[in-house]
Amino acid sequence: MAVDRARAERAIREFLIAVGEDPDRPGLVETPNRVARAAEEVLGGYDDDPAHHLRKQFQESESDDMVIVRDIPFSSLCEHHILPFTGRAHVAYIPRGGRITGLSKIARCVTGFARRLQLQERLTSQIADALMEELDPQGVLVVLEAEHMCMTMRGVKSAGALTMTSAVRGAFRKDIKTREEALRLLGL
Repeated sequence: MAVDRARAERAIREFLIAVGEDPDRPGLVETPNRVARAAEEVLGGYDDDPAHHLRKQFQESESDDMVIVRDIPFSSLCEHHILPFTGRAHVAYIPRGGRITGLSKIARCVTGFARRLQLQERLTSQIADALMEELDPQGVLVVLEAEHMCMTMRGVKSAGALTMTSAVRGAFRKDIKTREEALRLLGL
């Protein structure tokens, strides 16, 4: 999805006027262009299939030992208020038949889905579903924890409140001991 920069600039200019600002004052003259360029970057995930990163795979004998990547930083925009939410993703999976992916590929997958207008709940599921589809693992567990500026800056004004979401697939759903082991290793 390419951002129509000229249209975005016009909309931001109108927004500034609507909130009582003068878009021609020195500090705001270039703001419409800056916001349009920022949107191209922050919402660049629409031009990406985040699951494609997971297609780079390796064969590691017949390993079925749990793989965990924790504290993957991400930033996204809440689709309800178009305000940021930022946090950390924690991903665990159990390979099937030794099929693994590079650790950085998991982080790239998280980032790709986050660079869209999002809901944290959907983001969590999209990451888990991509891992299940591309790696065909025995199971996947994804936990996201994030602070939402729509809760910090407006409404309830609960600075520091974290929202946690999880998506549990396969062996992590079926076997409580496996899920508990992953959560313990993740420190959750």
